[in-house]
Amino acid sequence: MLGKQRRIALMAEGSFTLLDAKTALGVIRYRPEEVVAVIDSSRAGRTSEDCVGAGGDIPVVAGLEAAAALGADTLLLGIAPQGGTLPGSWRNVVAEALRRGWDILSGLHVFLADDPELASLAARHNCSILDVRRPPAARPIAARRAANLDAVVVLTVGSDCNVGKMTTALELHAELQGRGARSAFVATGQTGIFVADQGAAVDAITADFVAGVVERMVLDAARDADIVLVEGQGALHHPAYSGVALSLMHGACPEALVLCHQAGRTHMKLADAGPAPRIRALSEIIRDNERAASWVRVAPVLGLSINTMMLDDLEARRTLENVSQLTGLPSMDPVRYGAEAVATELMRRVDERKRRASNE
Repeated sequence: MLGKQRRIALMAEGSFTLLDAKTALGVIRYRPEEVVAVIDSSRAGRTSEDCVGAGGDIPVVAGLEAAAALGADTLLLGIAPQGGTLPGSWRNVVAEALRRGWDILSGLHVFLADDPELASLAARHNCSILDVRRPPAARPIAARRAANLDAVVVLTVGSDCNVGKMTTALELHAELQGRGARSAFVATGQTGIFVADQGAAVDAITADFVAGVVERMVLDAARDADIVLVEGQGALHHPAYSGVALSLMHGACPEALVLCHQAGRTHMKLADAGPAPRIRALSEIIRDNERAASWVRVAPVLGLSINTMMLDDLEARRTLENVSQLTGLPSMDPVRYGAEAVATELMRRVDERKRRASNE
């Protein structure tokens, strides 16, 4: 991960749950071979599978000492708190990891490598602090260039934040690669960067340049891919995160969208305890996302990805059937039941494009 093979301890103190430890869960699900332990003293003695339903018997331990005994050499901060600051109680843990010579991997908005004390410890003990949310130096301006690609560009969009946009893109990527398709995943958030070893956290980029950075990543990915899967962020209707969702849409210029939603969620997640807006009807969300995308390129929603993690199997299957009936579109839970329906449609589009090209 990020330049070397690692033995990672995921820091998730007091937060190792499905909804709170999004970064930790993403790394466990897609880079499990590099994770030796999760640190959460409130759940020590359990396994990752017990806590988040993934990761098998990766142990949850009480602290650095136990993680070190398992051979850890890297501390990865496994939560993404709103506001992006280092939790005060974690500072001593980070400092102690540096004293042990461990690298620190952080996706926080606050850059730990710029902290004089932590930077000094890293230099003294010959280790590194990698802030993956640090924005790229280049500041390109978008110009709708991605709309002219031969590759099929697909963007995951959401009814809210934290509903499975990254997971959906990664599961589609895995399904397509398993079928021999040339697909690429474009990471636009800190967890996706940890998984893919590249990308840019678009919520840390100056607003004028978000679409341009996304456009450049899509153009680069399309050089070696027939299908480019772009990780969505935020949600078009969200009062805090609509801007990044729209910038992604207009930078990527997708020709297709996949709408992600968590079954049972009725209100958007906000940073404070104030009244949260209701999540709109899926038909309305589909309409508005398609309309916004069409300002630069027509992009229909091909299907819906429904996160059913809070439902039992019977409830999950009924929910997917109901969503399909309501929207007239295929619905899937790609983690639970696979991503075949949408993957098949994407491959059909690629084959159709190749046939047209061969007849010209």
